[in-house]
Amino acid sequence: MSPIASYRRLFSVAGPAYVVTAFLARLPLAMSQMGALLLVSHTTGSYAAGGLAAGTLAVVSAVASPLAAAVADRVGQRPVLLVQSVVAGLGLLALVALAAAGRPAAVLVTAAGVTGAFLPQVGPMARVRWRPLTAGQGSLQPRLVSTAFSYEGAADEASFVLGPALLGVLVSVAAPGAGLVLAAVLLLVFGTGFALHDSARLTHAVRAAAGARTRLWTVPLGILLLAQLLIGTVFGSVQTGTAVLATSAGHPGSAGLVHALLGVGSVAAGVALAAVPERVALTTRLLAAAGGLLVLSLPLLLVGSLGSLVAVVLLLGFVVAPYMITTFTLGERVAPPTRVGSAMTLLAAATGLGYALGSAVAGRLADDSGHRAAFAVAVTATATALVVALVSRVVLRRFDRAGHAATVQAAPGDAPGEPAANGPLAAEAVPR
Repeated sequence: MSPIASYRRLFSVAGPAYVVTAFLARLPLAMSQMGALLLVSHTTGSYAAGGLAAGTLAVVSAVASPLAAAVADRVGQRPVLLVQSVVAGLGLLALVALAAAGRPAAVLVTAAGVTGAFLPQVGPMARVRWRPLTAGQGSLQPRLVSTAFSYEGAADEASFVLGPALLGVLVSVAAPGAGLVLAAVLLLVFGTGFALHDSARLTHAVRAAAGARTRLWTVPLGILLLAQLLIGTVFGSVQTGTAVLATSAGHPGSAGLVHALLGVGSVAAGVALAAVPERVALTTRLLAAAGGLLVLSLPLLLVGSLGSLVAVVLLLGFVVAPYMITTFTLGERVAPPTRVGSAMTLLAAATGLGYALGSAVAGRLADDSGHRAAFAVAVTATATALVVALVSRVVLRRFDRAGHAATVQAAPGDAPGEPAANGPLAAEAVPR
């Protein structure tokens, strides 16, 4: 099946309304952090306060989202996502209202933190739904699930390009809080729509059929969390180095645009990844993507102008999505059927933690040695990612074809009648 045919079949199975709803519902997450930074900085006149609000929102979200995913794995996505979408949407509106009323910075930071605790992680939750959605596709299911993960990686990247762009336009032409108002509306409309979609019921049906809880924390998942931590470190250090170089060149406002090019290349590569034949093992894909990250990040150490940085960042983006899509695909396979939502959200949280780590380390080094020191953090992270991909092949290889199994098979050591601790979602687990 060609990539175009795979995408057509995939979107026809889910329905255009679901695809649009799931994409628009993930935009608020991409808009909220920068929106809080701009709003609170403008209102208080302090970039420190704005940064604290944005950082609090991001950290609380990273901590709370795996907990919410664990609850969703137990009771179903619908009630959890519905509460998250409504409370976070109202929280963003409250933050705008409090800022307009001139409330102290401490109040605004607290409001941002409470809102962050409820921001839904739509991307990871959407990934969980594709296997039950495609359960009736027979022998085509493995190909469609692979295509779905390619699409989800591209959709996430696109949201983090489009979301901040929409935010910037609204802040420029309207008001500092206009972007957060739009994010709130998107959550209240499309976030609740995503929560109420019938596919949320299917994920709960999988749990009901699979039975008892199984162990989530395993060595394979730990390896994948480290892999995502490293790519997050690349994001944070590249953004910091870009900001340092742009500022020294006298064009600080262009840093965001240059960094967005990383997402542009990543979106294109994510969509195209569906063309990779199924016979190419996931461990091979991860190793190739990690090698590409190292090779294409090395020129960062040589850039001395924004022009040269544009070319390097654009090319680097073409290996970002293949790397992340492969880790998330492996994550879906190493997780027990009843804990896939938790695994997907933990991988997303690890990326955010890596981003914070990369930004902090790169910023500290850049204060003393400039943008090349910041970019050196990115190169170090990509080199480490290559080593991790290389040494983990033996551990992860058993999951290369695991997603093609029609049923959940017990692994050695599993209790009789209990789903495999590391099995895929069973195609037969969902009523057809």
